[in-house]
Amino acid sequence: MVELKTRRTGASVAEFLSRTPDPARRRECRALIRLMRAITGAPPRMWGPSIVGFGRYHYRYASGREGDWFVTGFSPRKRDLTIYLMAGLSRCRPLLRQLGPHRTGASCLYLRSLSDVDQRVLKRLIRESARLVTRRR
Repeated sequence: MVELKTRRTGASVAEFLSRTPDPARRRECRALIRLMRAITGAPPRMWGPSIVGFGRYHYRYASGREGDWFVTGFSPRKRDLTIYLMAGLSRCRPLLRQLGPHRTGASCLYLRSLSDVDQRVLKRLIRESARLVTRRR
């Protein structure tokens, strides 16, 4: 069975964020930490070298593959702020239309800046995803 490369580590979130060159991006990361911590009740932890994750859940696929993953998280990439919504985005289309400028992947929301989007809608997206993921257990 293939082992996941991205796992929870003991690395310092503060140290990781201090290496983010853009001060505005660092402020956005601090805002996301406050928001995600309030939603999940979990402290931020590093997952791999560049993802800040909150909470943890165990998954098991029909194929037999299983593992542990974070409930929600983010990564300050150079171009975009990547927000991980592990319940997926397919059922969130109505909220996404209200969010503001963004791009999406299967479970990733890509934002140029937090200030570009409706913060209330973002909070609802993160809260709903976290609720669905933790309910699946």
